[in-house]
Amino acid sequence: MPRQARLDAPGTLHHVMVRGLERRTIFRDDIDRADFVARLATLATKGAVTVYAWALLPNHAHLLLRTGARPLARSMRSLLTGYAGSFNRRHQRVGHLFQNRYKSVVVEEEPYLLELVRYLHLNPLRAHVVADLRTLDRYPWTGHSALRGTVSRPWQATREILSRFGPRLPHARRAYRDFVAAGIPQGHRPELQGGGLFRSLEGWGVVAALRRGREAYQGDERILGSPAFVEEMHRDLQATSPSPARRRPLADLIARVCVATGSQPSALRQGSRRQTVARAREGIAYLALGVEGYSGRAVAEALGVRPPSVYKAAERGRAAHTRWDRVLAP
Repeated sequence: MPRQARLDAPGTLHHVMVRGLERRTIFRDDIDRADFVARLATLATKGAVTVYAWALLPNHAHLLLRTGARPLARSMRSLLTGYAGSFNRRHQRVGHLFQNRYKSVVVEEEPYLLELVRYLHLNPLRAHVVADLRTLDRYPWTGHSALRGTVSRPWQATREILSRFGPRLPHARRAYRDFVAAGIPQGHRPELQGGGLFRSLEGWGVVAALRRGREAYQGDERILGSPAFVEEMHRDLQATSPSPARRRPLADLIARVCVATGSQPSALRQGSRRQTVARAREGIAYLALGVEGYSGRAVAEALGVRPPSVYKAAERGRAAHTRWDRVLAP
């Protein structure tokens, strides 16, 4: 199934999930964890993101972020690429560290902000990384300890969360802890992983009655919110997505990339593995999917490859996006 475009805009609340390749460990020790947190802190300090909640588990991480002026993709690329390079050098390994691309879910602030803060921060307890809530209060590898005041994280937006529990800090911290404690019996909550209407707090019972007509699209795994919020997000996406009538012709895009790489368009469909041809495919896939909004199937047909190969090429091309963006410059 083709990957859907990410949803993002300045001020958008995101639940971001990052997993290790083949569920392998991405945090081997506290040095790794401290490195990741330091990189996250840098992004928050620079105003790229506002961090409300986070949790590091051995083979995955959860983040609850609000984007600033910088797109989420740019911030996550900085965070994950930098961390993966450091991890590989330190542990003398090569290759990918993370599983595919990270997952991001746009979140409707009410009633999900506090629900997700609690859910994310209880991850180490559910995973038996810590034994009880008292231990979690001082555990340094989630944002819970910062909200409790036991670990200093000046870059974390603790006051914005605690202000929802009362005007006085000591009382707010106690009320927050009571709120977290009340969530322990709830266990794993798949409805908080995204899915729009299908995974809203309104429950799964409404799904059967809404499987027809315009309601069908509201089960979007990129969105966690009410039906009205999901519909609003889709309207925004349609308003900002490239119109087919305004897209650059695919043939023109291919020709521009081939000139930039010194490749022949005919070589793209002949299965050539020359480096220049491979780079051309990556650039074409990135620009066609990520910039112009073509489907994976259309690009695959133009390049003579299978759609999965196009998505992988686009991911590689994204890493060199500055070069390819210049190809389309006037």
